[in-house]
Amino acid sequence: MLRHALESQGFVVVEARDEQEARASLAASLPSVVLTDLRLPVGDGFGVLRAAKDADPDLPVIVMTAYGSIQDAVAAMKDGALDFLAKPVDPEHLLFMVERALAQRRLMSEYNLLKEEAARRRGMPEIIGESSVLRQTIQSVQRAAGSDTTVLLEGESGTGKELFARALHALSERGPGPFIAINCAAIPETLLEAELFGYEKGAFTGASQRKPGRFELAQRGTLFLDEVGELPMPLQAKLLRAIETKRFERLGGTATIQVDVRLVAATNRGLRQAVANRQFREDLFFRLSVFPLTIPPLRDRPSDIPLLARHFVERTCRDLGRRTLTLSDRTVQLLSSYQWPGNVRELQNAVERAVILADGDALRPGHLNLQAGAIRAVPPADPWESIDLDGTLSEAMARVAAEVERRKIVRAIRDAGGDRGRAADMLQVGYKALHSKMRDLGIDADARG
Repeated sequence: MLRHALESQGFVVVEARDEQEARASLAASLPSVVLTDLRLPVGDGFGVLRAAKDADPDLPVIVMTAYGSIQDAVAAMKDGALDFLAKPVDPEHLLFMVERALAQRRLMSEYNLLKEEAARRRGMPEIIGESSVLRQTIQSVQRAAGSDTTVLLEGESGTGKELFARALHALSERGPGPFIAINCAAIPETLLEAELFGYEKGAFTGASQRKPGRFELAQRGTLFLDEVGELPMPLQAKLLRAIETKRFERLGGTATIQVDVRLVAATNRGLRQAVANRQFREDLFFRLSVFPLTIPPLRDRPSDIPLLARHFVERTCRDLGRRTLTLSDRTVQLLSSYQWPGNVRELQNAVERAVILADGDALRPGHLNLQAGAIRAVPPADPWESIDLDGTLSEAMARVAAEVERRKIVRAIRDAGGDRGRAADMLQVGYKALHSKMRDLGIDADARG
């Protein structure tokens, strides 16, 4: 009944009997709206809701439930459902809700496009890649940008955590404000507090004048704490207070300074393990990881490697004022088979060095200086793929046996240096039998391989 009601208004409807079929349908073709009952023969509507939100966080989901289970519908809305319908469903009310869901989705799409356009005009960094794992990460960045919550970017060194932090800032309402970054691992421990919170004149030897810290410089913008796991324990307590109260004092000062700052932190080490080892405050970890986001390593998105390599080639050639080089097929194959332990940063450095070394119109494997141990072994081809298995079982076995005999005899003659008598001894067959088999198999009398 619901399908007929929707199709009569021109909608294309994809049906699923249970949660498993719904998940398969979502993976095959992403719909504009999902309509699901909370009670299903296998699984439930909550599973469908989660699958829909995993596929697209902005995908509107309408749940249906019996009148006596309204509490379940409310729980589903808390989990991200757009609205709910009490059964029995009125087709006209259903059509109204579907139209409203579509209108909301169009508005959200237009809003995201306008926000991305505004971010590009403000200088949003370009994130190169088309892999599904990268698209999911970008979607998470877009969702986090819509709020002012603290974000923790986790990922290996060289994955581009600062790039994602800048994108998060540019897409947010704070985009017009400053983006201030500080690498907690690159500044000596004795200077780090002064860099973060600033200092007053005379606070320490050499403090000849007042200096604002990074927190003040990031006013109405975003403060990016890179490698936050390297913060010394005493400074972690002061940072926690500053995050929670948005107030602090400069070194050597008594006046309390209030700031309006959005905090984004990044780490390439497991902070949970650091908390377990008592190397990082647990309360600070929970305060930083309100919205944790993992940046995938380059080896987990190999399809993006050629795109990134070509981007770096074009940019390097443009900076050097030379014609853009092409990437040979073997170069692309080598780049794609490399593990890239240093991730995107290592790829960028390797390509830039190769462009400088290249003396022709193409970038070739010889121009790259890659560690042999980090190159993925290419799996051997399946030998059975080249065997003709057509016909009956006996016919296929006869062809395989004949080919094995031919190859074995040719190898024996080659190993015997062309001496057929010695080859017969190696094969443990008679000389006449060998000669007969050579004739039957079409092997030349002087065959040596």
